[in-house]
Amino acid sequence: MLDRPEFTPAKIPEADKARLRIMLLAKHADSDGAPDPVDGNHAIYHHELRTTLESIGLDVVAANDFSAIDKASGVDFVLTLLNRAGFQNSEMLAPLMLTRGAIPFLGASPILRGLADDKHLAKVVARASGVPTPDWMVCRIGRAIVDPTFRAERLVVKPNASSASWGVKILDSWAEGRRHAEHLHMLGHDVLVEAYHPLVDVAAPVVGGAGREPWFLPPMSHKPEIEGELRSYEEKRALTPTLARDADPLHVVDDPILVARLKTHSRALSRELWPFDYGRFEFRYDERSGDLAFMEVNLSCNLWSRKSVSRSAASLGVGHAALVESIVAHSLMRQGVIARDAVEIAA
Repeated sequence: MLDRPEFTPAKIPEADKARLRIMLLAKHADSDGAPDPVDGNHAIYHHELRTTLESIGLDVVAANDFSAIDKASGVDFVLTLLNRAGFQNSEMLAPLMLTRGAIPFLGASPILRGLADDKHLAKVVARASGVPTPDWMVCRIGRAIVDPTFRAERLVVKPNASSASWGVKILDSWAEGRRHAEHLHMLGHDVLVEAYHPLVDVAAPVVGGAGREPWFLPPMSHKPEIEGELRSYEEKRALTPTLARDADPLHVVDDPILVARLKTHSRALSRELWPFDYGRFEFRYDERSGDLAFMEVNLSCNLWSRKSVSRSAASLGVGHAALVESIVAHSLMRQGVIARDAVEIAA
């Protein structure tokens, strides 16, 4: 895959904007932009994405239920963000239904989406690709929970397909870890147990643009205010007044050696998963030892202007609307919805 020094956004030709009908399938796609009592700032995000697509000049149909797919007469393309829909692996349903109906959609194929959302399988792919990972094990429902075969001073125990840090705990003993794993099993979740790595969280965004290959945007880092503490689900969704901040404390990674390492690992992982249109690879970085470990991949991740992918693009001077249009243009182009030679390059 080619290494490019900068991101070149793509634009959808005006003639295609005029003829295409786009569906935004998301829980809060037709909301007014106010925070949701349960989903917090996700409602703001979905509203912003809809209005951004409209500002680009696209004809957008807002839908918030899977049944809309069966009624999608005249829809040319779907942005599917209907995740956490109240049942396990719900993020795969819309891609499967759209594939069955031969309707092009943004993001990875259903089988790749399932692989990526299974944190254990994503680590298997990473390790096979030469990307460093923490020691880990998976505790599947229906199998006995066994003791870890690796040694670690601290453990991270979490749902194997969680998002936004829901259900994640850092624990100091396997006795505590087993209790939390048993609790998550009772709630219906497979469990991942991994060796704790000191935090800095690093996100390495990858997006599609005016070309066939992925673009690797500047990595973004987050360092917790208190060492050893994860960002909670409530913090990420801004569900409490004390945590309802305007933006995450994210910073562009400016260490060129670390950036090069992250790009090498992101490129290796992308070889196995591309094309997925956009996503981010998550790593943990220990500033003292220099250790870097792959944690998970988040395909069809948050494109809110206040989150890591958009803020990474902004560091290159690419605004939110230009980023969204480029990602959508890439997906439309690769799936033959618009002609490859008709895609315009943003000025």
